[in-house]
Amino acid sequence: MKVAIAGGGIGGLTLALMLHERGIDVHVYEAVGEIRPLGVGINLLPHASQQLCRLGLESVLAAQGVETSTLAYFNKFGQEIWREPRGRAAGYDTPQYSIHRGELQMSLLQAVQERLGADRIHCGHAFRSFEQVADTVLSTFVRQADQAEVQVESDVLVGADGIHSAVRRFMYPQGDQPRFSGRMLWRAVTQAEPFMDGRSMFMAGHQDQKFVCYPISEPLRKQGRSLLNWIAELRVPDGEPPKSDWNRKVDKAVFSKPFDSWKWGWIDIPALIDAAEVVYEFPLVDRDPLPRWTFERVTLMGDAAHPMYPIGSNGSAQAILDARYLADCLSGEDGLLYALREYEAERLPRTTGIVLRNRMNGPEQVMQLAEQRAPDGFSDIADVVPRSELEAISLRYKRLAGFDKDTLVQAQR
Repeated sequence: MKVAIAGGGIGGLTLALMLHERGIDVHVYEAVGEIRPLGVGINLLPHASQQLCRLGLESVLAAQGVETSTLAYFNKFGQEIWREPRGRAAGYDTPQYSIHRGELQMSLLQAVQERLGADRIHCGHAFRSFEQVADTVLSTFVRQADQAEVQVESDVLVGADGIHSAVRRFMYPQGDQPRFSGRMLWRAVTQAEPFMDGRSMFMAGHQDQKFVCYPISEPLRKQGRSLLNWIAELRVPDGEPPKSDWNRKVDKAVFSKPFDSWKWGWIDIPALIDAAEVVYEFPLVDRDPLPRWTFERVTLMGDAAHPMYPIGSNGSAQAILDARYLADCLSGEDGLLYALREYEAERLPRTTGIVLRNRMNGPEQVMQLAEQRAPDGFSDIADVVPRSELEAISLRYKRLAGFDKDTLVQAQR
C-alpha cells in the first residue's frame, strides 16, 4: 500500500510516522518550499502526548515543552473561578505539555526524515486535484520551482493540509466558507518572570474579552525564567475577517487598551503585551462540519476535516488522534475502502461534537457563567457557580474530547 499525504503539518507528519511504524509506504507533499517553525504555543493534552510518546518522542517533548501542572480560570477582575491539576499532577500516566508549535513540527519533521528518509518529504508541491481510476488515486501537484504539474499515484490520498485545505476545497468547491465568530485573536510570546509555579496555564475574562497565558520553554524554565505564550481575544465590530494567516503581524495598539487595567498581584498583563516583540492577528474561525470526509480512496484529517475554535486545547490533539485511528484502520485486514469508511465513522461524529461544543465555549463556559451571573465580581465563587457545576463542565468536555482518565486507561489496553 502506498499513501500520499497532502500537508506537512503536525497531523500529516504524525500520520507519516504512524503509517511507517505499521509498515506502510508513505510520502508527504507540502505546498511551501521549506517547512519552517511557524506559530506560537499549543497544548498537548494527555491523549495527544500519549500517542507521541508511543512514537518514541517523549524525551523530545520533555526537553522542549513545559509539563503543565495546573489550569486556572479567572474573571475579568482576577478573581479565581476554577482551578484543577493537569497531566501527571492530576493522576494521568502521560503528561500534558505546553510547547512551541513550530518546535514540535520541526521535531516531527526530523523524525520523519530520520526514520522514513528525507526523500519522503516533497516540499514545494501544492495540491491541485485528484482523480480516481480503478484502484488508484492520481493526484496532481504543482511544483513550486517551475510551476510544472506533477502526477502522483497512490492507493490512498489523505488531505492533511489545514484549515485552508486544497483537498477539501476540491471535494467541496462551493458553500464551505470559514465561519467567523465575530472575535479576533492576537497571539505572541514574551519572556518574563514565572507566574504561579512556573508550569501553570490560566485563562481570564469571558467570551467577549479574554486572555490566555502559559509557559512553553522547558530550557528557559530551568533557568528560572518563562517564555510565555499568550492570546488576547476581543469581540470586534461586524465585518469580514482577514484570512487566517500565522504571519499577519499587527501593532499592539489595535487591541491592547481594553486590557490596561488587568494587573493583578501575580501577573501584569499590560506588561506582557508591551514586552512582546511581534504580535500576530488571527480571526477566530471554524467551518461547519461536513457530511462526509471520505470519497472512496481519498479522505481528510485534522484541520482539513474539522477546523475548530482553539478552545479546550484540542485542535492539534484531534489531528493526532485522527492519525492514530486512520493508521490503525489502514493496517487492519478489512480492506482499504472499508478501513477508510471505518475511520470516518469513528472520527467524524466525535470531532463534530467538539466543533459544536467549542462554539459554546467548551470548558471555558465557567468564565462565561461567572460573567453572566456576577458581572461585578464575587466574594465567593460557590455563591455564583456551585463547585458541582464547575466539575460537571470540566468532566463533560474531557469525555467529549477523549481525555478523561477512564478513556485513556482504555486506550492503553
